Amino acid sequence: MKILFLFLDGIGLGEDNPETNPFLHAKMPYLESLLGGKKLTKSATPFENDLISLQAVDPNLGVKGLPQSATGQAVLLTGINIPAELGYHYGPKPNPEVAQYLNGATLFSKTIHSGKKTALLNAYPPRYFDGIDSGKRLYSSIPLALTNAGIPLFTEKDYYAGNALSADFTGEGWHTFLGFPDAPLFEPETAGSKLADLARLYDFSFFEYWASDYAGHKQDMEWAVKQLDVLDGVLKGLLTNWDTSDLVLLTSDHGNMEDLGTRKHTPAQVPLILFGEKKKRDAFADVSDLTGIAPAISKLLPLS
Repeated sequence: MKILFLFLDGIGLGEDNPETNPFLHAKMPYLESLLGGKKLTKSATPFENDLISLQAVDPNLGVKGLPQSATGQAVLLTGINIPAELGYHYGPKPNPEVAQYLNGATLFSKTIHSGKKTALLNAYPPRYFDGIDSGKRLYSSIPLALTNAGIPLFTEKDYYAGNALSADFTGEGWHTFLGFPDAPLFEPETAGSKLADLARLYDFSFFEYWASDYAGHKQDMEWAVKQLDVLDGVLKGLLTNWDTSDLVLLTSDHGNMEDLGTRKHTPAQVPLILFGEKKKRDAFADVSDLTGIAPAISKLLPLS
């Protein structure tokens, strides 16, 4: 089987408060149709039907302080309660104490060690690599784990060749912010369908969407709603082009976007959305916090 891990940075399950929660304003007809007409909020969980499951998982992991990106993402990739072992949450980029967990014990490394294929389906622009090479930029947990597994990140050439997608799905950022006027552009639904095609090339694939966390920090309702409208189109293209004998997994590392009343992360539980056959979704039935996700993936694939 194949698993696509769709990671949405900074999305928690918020309250039904339209003043602060963009999920109550966004038009997400496709996702809401899958969830029986419900919006993606705390009150929608738990939910299950023939194709999809939604459950709440805890990103706090018994550690004081607000959950952070470096440790949360490292937990998702390893299944280890890193904040508990270190005694603190940390982010946004991993410090040496967090980074030590991202070498050899991650889902990327285990997939390679098991003789299977894996990839991070994001394409990175030249200025990203320039920042890494100059020391002005640090890898976040996910690309660090990938490169530690001996797998190169996809580049500008890969994006033009159709081997990867931009971090915003559509490629608009390559035009607006990165200065690539001839870069490929996709409608959200087309981008989702393309994501499904790419994921089928690998046993375990991963896509990192960070605009959701940025939207939370901006506290901009209009911009946040726009991101969710795009995401709904992506999900429609992805899931209508997906073989249900395989699995799509969507989750986050901490809350943020669901409460625009604060610029900070939140302690909210995060969604775990699973799309595929029920017998495969059942592998996650007992997952209650971030540590349970990687072991369930390892068991399903299976990984050694």
